[in-house]
Amino acid sequence: MKEIYYKNVRKITDFKDLLNQTVELYGDRPAFKFKKRMYKKGEKVEFNTMSYKEFKHEIDCIGTALNNLGIKNDENVALIAKDRYEWNVAYYAVTTGDKIIVPLDKSLPDNEIISLAERSKAKAIFFEEKYLDVMKKIRDEKLSSIELYICFDLEEDTDGFISYKKLIEKGNQLLEKGDRSFLDSKIDSEKMTIMLFTSGTTSISKAVMLSQKNVCTNVMDLCKIIKFDENDGMLALLPFHHTFQSTINHVVVFIGGFMCFCDGLKYIQQNLCEYKPTVLVCVPLILESIYKRIMKNIEKQGKIKLVNNMMKFTDVLDKVHIKVKRKVFNEIHEALGGNIRLIVSGAAAMDESLAKNLSGLGLQVYQGYGLTETSPVISVESDHAIKIGSVGKPLPSIELKIEDKDEKGIGEIVVKGSSIMLGYYQNNTATEEVFTGEWFHTGDLGYLENGYLYITGRKKNVIVQKNGKNIFPEELEILIDHIPGVKESMVYGRPTKDGDLDVCAKIVYDKDVIKDIIGYVQKDEIYKHMKKYISDINHNMPPYKHIRDIIVTDEEMIKTTTGKVKRHEEIKKIL
Repeated sequence: MKEIYYKNVRKITDFKDLLNQTVELYGDRPAFKFKKRMYKKGEKVEFNTMSYKEFKHEIDCIGTALNNLGIKNDENVALIAKDRYEWNVAYYAVTTGDKIIVPLDKSLPDNEIISLAERSKAKAIFFEEKYLDVMKKIRDEKLSSIELYICFDLEEDTDGFISYKKLIEKGNQLLEKGDRSFLDSKIDSEKMTIMLFTSGTTSISKAVMLSQKNVCTNVMDLCKIIKFDENDGMLALLPFHHTFQSTINHVVVFIGGFMCFCDGLKYIQQNLCEYKPTVLVCVPLILESIYKRIMKNIEKQGKIKLVNNMMKFTDVLDKVHIKVKRKVFNEIHEALGGNIRLIVSGAAAMDESLAKNLSGLGLQVYQGYGLTETSPVISVESDHAIKIGSVGKPLPSIELKIEDKDEKGIGEIVVKGSSIMLGYYQNNTATEEVFTGEWFHTGDLGYLENGYLYITGRKKNVIVQKNGKNIFPEELEILIDHIPGVKESMVYGRPTKDGDLDVCAKIVYDKDVIKDIIGYVQKDEIYKHMKKYISDINHNMPPYKHIRDIIVTDEEMIKTTTGKVKRHEEIKKIL
């Protein structure tokens, strides 16, 4: 069911086409606004503004220089840095030069950066100064196929590392001499242009292969159902390697809007007032933080009862099409910069009451759903399809069905369309597991009601935290099972008071083996033994994957006849 209004939008075939059209239409408009440096409180802040023409010229410089340095079409180039202007230049310079970009998670520990640098088969890497030490290790110990190391922050080429600034100068000189190798490169929009490692990382992570056609389809679909235009500005709150934020970056370019950067989660309100964006794209965790801060300020002023009453009153007026919430709650809107007209939430489930409360204050929130494998948006609430509690309706290019429904109509969400990935890189087995013909099996459970999609749970075992991070239990279980004395283990998410999930583990030890290791089988000593190894595992993992608590027992877990742990029964028993 798709009785939904679609706007006409211009067609884009690939990222080069996207950039060229935008420069033609919006060339002198600001593409990026960012601070020249970090400022102390009270200091006058100075901003840099880059127009689309300037942005495109730097892309052309970097792309031309990469060609000159021998990075060929179809070769892989990795990228790791915080959200910043240069990240976008590097991304487009690689992809509009018919090369493959490999964005890496900036929060990865060194051992995982090394692992993915090798697995990605990258020939070059863009990075920022904080990664210099791990890059030296990769280079000096020849741990990957990387030949060019390009640092965003070096003023000069140093110790074999290339300065990004000097690379732009080199590219500019080549362009002035008539080098058109980059400018004239042809794009195959249907082959892999983006390699994205899933949150599993290390040895069991999968690398998703996306094409420019995949992403461009998603961009056009979003603009068909949500009103965006060149007057919109977006504050980047999610890391750029995240598919959701990356696709939104393309949306910003498509509409000729501007992107600005958050200095950190504790600076969100300050940044909103500095840049005055109109649209926020984030995860529920950030929205919860914003809402709690709003309500805390209201409580300080002794106005909680008044605000609650006014929310009820303006909700009634809304039903008769009298829209006064922005006027009534003007003070709250001004505290958020005064211009926010739309918030799009994705990457994790949002509490229904949070959506209602934000809406009650006049903040329009659209909730969406998708996966890295789907470029990423599958469905989203929109200008003509809002239903709190749902994740909206499928995008125009998406066909969606529910398979293996139970008596309540709940089953697995299965989709097809031109925004669905090409497959998993060099992993035919994993690709075949998720595809039936053109239909992609999401592994998520849900149901459709009047065309709206509702998510009810995960078919897969992945633990999804409120900040959108995915933790794959199997990855941690492999590490736990290597602890001396461990017979088997199960990693699960334990609900916290604030509605998030802590990563926890149940560990079954082998009595005989553990006695040989520590000499006795006292439970407190066995617990200490396990806890020490868990601490070592945590040390080599990003914080969101840290195992917060463990259960240690010699009682075997509930299993199927084929020896597989019945996770749901075990978790039910634990919780």
